[in-house]
Amino acid sequence: MTGAESAATPVVARVPVLNAANALTALRLMLVPVFGASVILSGMTHAGWRIAACLIFAVASATDLVDGWIARRFGLVTSVGKVADPIADKALTGAALLLLSWYDHLPWWVTVVILTRELGITALRFWVIRHGVIAASRGGKIKTALQILAIAWYLWPMPAALAAVGPWIMGAAVLVTVLTGFDYIAQALRLRRPTP
Repeated sequence: MTGAESAATPVVARVPVLNAANALTALRLMLVPVFGASVILSGMTHAGWRIAACLIFAVASATDLVDGWIARRFGLVTSVGKVADPIADKALTGAALLLLSWYDHLPWWVTVVILTRELGITALRFWVIRHGVIAASRGGKIKTALQILAIAWYLWPMPAALAAVGPWIMGAAVLVTVLTGFDYIAQALRLRRPTP
């Protein structure tokens, strides 16, 4: 190889798997059983444990925003992070929805619709990964924000008048969840379409 060829070869920095972004993703995964235990201890009747569960859920959800920002800002995106991040998200949201339904605070059909969409889109992303990446859309980010807000609303021991707002927030979350699901399916089909 000549000096010119050597100079033209780009040097790709190797990103360590153990980095701040992945550490936050791991923290989110570790908080899932802690969150679940708090909900179970509350029985969705004990105000103190409900507040604790809500705060743990909020902290865990915040790590999702922060780890993504750190990974992009400091070039710490790794294959491990790409896989672990959505798993952590689905584990946290799934645990919250299942527990809320188990304690009769959320209709089971809502949990089934949201989890079917979330797991389906995750599978779809892996299905098309060799053809391209289905990036999170603005609608997807709105969906996530609405889900987090709705779940937190259900967890916090609200007075009856405010608790009545929860189903409306969750209804908006379900609607956006379903609509963005169709959008992601369309993106996946475009990516899988053979090029002429």
